[in-house]
Amino acid sequence: MKKLLVLLALALAACQTVRTTQPGVVGVDREQSMLVSSASINSAADQAYRKTLSEAQRKGQLNRDSAQVERLRAIARRLIPHTGAFRSDAPGWKWEVHLISSKDANAWCMPGGKMAFNTGLIERLRLSDEEIAAVMGHEIAHALREHARERASQAMAQSIGVAVIGAAARAPAAADLTQMVLDVTFNLPNSRTDEIEADRIGVELAARSAYDPRAAVTLWEKMQKTGGGQAPQFLSTHPAHENRIADLRVYSQRVMPLYEQARAPR
Repeated sequence: MKKLLVLLALALAACQTVRTTQPGVVGVDREQSMLVSSASINSAADQAYRKTLSEAQRKGQLNRDSAQVERLRAIARRLIPHTGAFRSDAPGWKWEVHLISSKDANAWCMPGGKMAFNTGLIERLRLSDEEIAAVMGHEIAHALREHARERASQAMAQSIGVAVIGAAARAPAAADLTQMVLDVTFNLPNSRTDEIEADRIGVELAARSAYDPRAAVTLWEKMQKTGGGQAPQFLSTHPAHENRIADLRVYSQRVMPLYEQARAPR
């Protein structure tokens, strides 16, 4: 029992309450509890990203449409500098954007700024540049808020048994963290809170980059008409379409002054 109590104390000591981002105009200001370091999760994410790209390359699915790849990267180049409004280190991350030829309507950004879009998302919804910016801003927001790190920490803390929780206080094996990043990216839905935060930060990133933040609303309206109202995987979780669209309308209006300022002649 004494040993287990020591292990539990180590787990609690390893847990940190942090503010990953500045609130911005949209006011996302929730503290987060982290049991895994940023360095560990970013390293695991880089390995997971390389693994995913390697598999796409092996299947002949990586960056097959050079014009579409450049389109995505041009949008990213406009968005990335404005990540500094939420955290000063983010513009200096080793950002990457790739295109994967897949019918799955999906897009994602792993910790540290490792992004990919599936062709199925762009083609199925016939996304405009403004709507791609809405998707990309949303996914970047997940990385800025370190939602994957937070969810990995929660998974460790909720493991069954005090001894397992205690073991989580030690640095997890790299392979375990890499698989965890893959799971939270592709298999496990985001929480309602995570999705709302990403929606709100996403519209602010778009506005600051001179992309109309109201495109997030048209994006969701398109999704309501596609696939029987079933959302693509990248935005598929808890908030109902109607509630999500209503929230996006409110917050896209809130950041319109940023959009108008960004569009003003210099």
